[in-house]
Amino acid sequence: MKKMIKTMFKPGILIATYAIVQLLISLNIINAYLQVTLALICINIIMAVSLNLITGFTGQFSLGHAGFMAIGAYSCAVVTMQINSIWGFLIGTFIGAALAAFVGFLIGIPTLRLKGDYLAIATLGLAEIIRVVFLNLEITNGAAGLTGIPQYTNWTWMFIFTAGTILVISNFINSSMGRACVSIREDEIAAESMGINTTKFKVLAFTMGAFFAGIAGALYASYFYFIKPDLFGFLKSIDYLVIVVLGGMGSITGSVIAAILLALLTAYLQSFPAIRMILYSVLLVAIMLFRPQGLMGSRELSVEMFEKAGKGIENLFNKKKSKKIE
Repeated sequence: MKKMIKTMFKPGILIATYAIVQLLISLNIINAYLQVTLALICINIIMAVSLNLITGFTGQFSLGHAGFMAIGAYSCAVVTMQINSIWGFLIGTFIGAALAAFVGFLIGIPTLRLKGDYLAIATLGLAEIIRVVFLNLEITNGAAGLTGIPQYTNWTWMFIFTAGTILVISNFINSSMGRACVSIREDEIAAESMGINTTKFKVLAFTMGAFFAGIAGALYASYFYFIKPDLFGFLKSIDYLVIVVLGGMGSITGSVIAAILLALLTAYLQSFPAIRMILYSVLLVAIMLFRPQGLMGSRELSVEMFEKAGKGIENLFNKKKSKKIE
């Protein structure tokens, strides 16, 4: 029975989440304004989980994730504006994700031989190069950006891509290749001495992260009608890094929880953008001081966690009961 519960735990949560949200949308409890927040939550989850694969699980400090998002957004926008149909959206999403992965692969080979601050500076430079390229291309309409992008992203597609991202990356992490990535994070020299090709697995993680960032960018372009290069600047990458650090480096569940919390906070403080950045800074300082491992640390939400919590509550209740009897 326990084995069946464990097997059905993740699919059950996903099915229940989709059904509940779809019901709330059909009843107009989640109105158009709240659906924008819902879209941001899904995009943030995809970006945070894919960045966590690079930074949290493989230990490579990247500051250029927004650049891959820009590639996916512009590719999907251009294709969808030429092929104005659901197939155009799907083709554009695939092309955007594939181009982002290809650029991630090309850049990853030379840059991922670097470590620490040098890698962060290199990935930051990469994101700025991508932004400047889109700023000067005629097909992207330069600094003015693209407007009137057909909207094909809805809750169903957002859920499919978000759930797919979580499942693929979690399965990858639990595979032998994922464990090789984790070993690189823990001790790269020891991993190399055990025969692991560290450059190969770092490039693989970087390419996968870029692929899913491209999907997030495609969803963003198809939902919000309008994109411009400045939307994918340095601060965008910092936003997603904050989510990863807040949730816990090496925890997919933590990234999901932090993405939801920060999206709700952003929606609440939409009229005060300056205060939002101050709160982000204060939040980062508070995390580093009081809980440097993040909300979840490196743990994942599981049946065992609920069982332990239930036993803890039961023991506490029994202690109180025994004290009353005495």
